[in-house]
Parts: sequence; C-alpha cells; structure tokens
Amino acid sequence: MPSHPDPSISTPFGTVFADVMASAHYEDGAWATPRVHDVEPLALHPAAHVLHYGSACFEGLKAHRGVDDTVGIFRLGEHVQRMRHSATVLNLPVPETAALTAMIVEVVSANADQVPTSPGSLYVRPVLVGIDPDIGAVGIPSRAALLYVICSPVSDYFSGGLRPLRIGVETELPRTTPHFGSVKAGANYAMALGVTRLAREQNGVDQVLFAPGGEVQETGASNFMLISDGQVITPRLTGDFLHGVTRDSVLKLAGDLGYRIEERLVTVDEMIDLARGGRCEAALSGTAAVLAPVGTLVHKGEDITVGDGRVGNNTTRLRSALTDIQTGRRPDVHGWLTAVSSR
Repeated sequence: MPSHPDPSISTPFGTVFADVMASAHYEDGAWATPRVHDVEPLALHPAAHVLHYGSACFEGLKAHRGVDDTVGIFRLGEHVQRMRHSATVLNLPVPETAALTAMIVEVVSANADQVPTSPGSLYVRPVLVGIDPDIGAVGIPSRAALLYVICSPVSDYFSGGLRPLRIGVETELPRTTPHFGSVKAGANYAMALGVTRLAREQNGVDQVLFAPGGEVQETGASNFMLISDGQVITPRLTGDFLHGVTRDSVLKLAGDLGYRIEERLVTVDEMIDLARGGRCEAALSGTAAVLAPVGTLVHKGEDITVGDGRVGNNTTRLRSALTDIQTGRRPDVHGWLTAVSSR
C-alpha cells in the first residue's frame, strides 16, 4: 500500500487493513509484554470462551493526518477508558490504561505512512476476547484473554460521501439490552442486524433509529441529534445505549459556538413534529459516521422529510468544527489530539 492512501478510493469502509498490528496475552493473572508484528491470523482453540459465551469487546477510534502532515489520534484517553469499562462489564481482564494507550500509539506509529489525507483517516480497532479453552465455563469469566489492535485506512462510512441519509424509525424493538447498552460488545450490534436488514429491504434505509416505546435512543452504529439555529437536542445518556465520544465532542464544540445544549428525553412524536415543521436538522454522530446528516425519516411506512431534505447549514458547521480540529485546521483547545511520530 502506498504512503498516504488516496481517501477517494472506493473500497467499503473497514475492508482494507494496514500492515502492522499489536497483540498481548493475559494468563496466570498478568498481562504479557505486547508484541508489535505484521498482521496475521489469530490462533484460537475451538473451545475458546469467546466463541461460546460471547466474552468480547472492542473500541473504534481514528488517527488523522493534519494539514502539516503530522498524525494525531483523536480522544485516545476517552476511548481507552470506555474499553476498560466494557471489559469490566463483561468480566474480562481489564487492560491497564498506560499499557493499552501505549499499544494503540505504537500501532498507529508503525502504520503512520498509511494514514490517508483528509477526508480519509486511519480507523483503529482494539479488541479484547476471552480465550480460555473451557466449554464448561458458562457461568465463569474467562481466565485468559487476548488483546489486539488492528488498523484500517478508511474514507466515508456511508457510501456516496456526505449526503442526506434515509433513516428508518423502529418503535417496538430495542437495539440491545439495557444492562449492556453502554458496552461495545459484538452482540449489541448483532441484535440490530435483523431489524436493519429488513428495513433496508423494505424501505431502502441507510440505518435504523431505535426508539422503543416511542423514546428515541440511537441507531445501530451512531448517536442521534436534532440541530437547529442555536440549539442541539439529543437523547440523555442512559445505560440503554452507547456513550459516544464523537457525541460528546460535538456537544462540547456546539457549546463553544454558542449553541444551547439539551440532553433530555426525546420522543418520536416530538422528533417528527420538528422535522415536519422544518424547525430542525437531524444528524448521526459516531467515530465512523463523524456527523452525518439525515434527510428522511421513515416511520410506519411514511417518508418524513427533515427540514428541506438536504444537508443542513448547522450540521455542516458542527461537522467542520470537528474535522478542522482533527486535521489541524483549527486550534485543539481541548487537547483532544495525541501526536504520533512515524517509526
């Protein structure tokens, strides 16, 4: 792969991988020294705990190439802490903050020449799995684990670049179970797959917004926001859905720009009323999605245009504020970037 991969290359998000990964094993109550090496297949015993009892969690964060050609990892500390939270909830061995941080920095450094220029980035995926070969351990946490970090040069998450998305609204089924909603576990995403696939087939949507009981939560992969001149409304954080780092970043930047922030209960009825009246824009926030505009909501088979159905000015403004910090076009006043040097 050439240096500074072309972000316009139309490969699906997450299907091309950088050359170097890192891995570390946990056994006998201690973590081994991480190993940085070429990407290679994993060797797992067929009785590995993760394959039978779902003992796995992961993170998703990005490294960006700045306009001065430096590489910085965005909000590394917050992602490390969220992964530690996921590991705790899943009763997996919890990586030490310093060790996990160092692993991610070293892998990004080793792959620094493969970080695309904007609007591309290097998506970083740390993964933690239980590997105890014990199919009798249905009620026992895995005593051994594998932690590894891989990277993928990416461009836009949604095909077609920045465009108004078509989002289905699901008011009966939840995305996941409340106890695990704030954890990045594969089962959470698997629960949303069937609903999303069916909605795509029937209504041609990009994603599904889960709102069980009529209370808006999140899509299968992103948090949700309603944005208008001077105001951002977003569902309050609960244990039912993921506490997005990008969500937090956008809200902080919106506050810096003078927007009034409301984190509260958002009902489907209110969302539709605001969308129909053209009084708001809607957007999805996430590491992969960045801040992606929503142009249409599909509710009970009806298309509801959000605003004028196009990419809104406020969404564009907040997205630019975020990406400008990530690429060094705007001062990083919050100290969100961790600089990485090439190996």
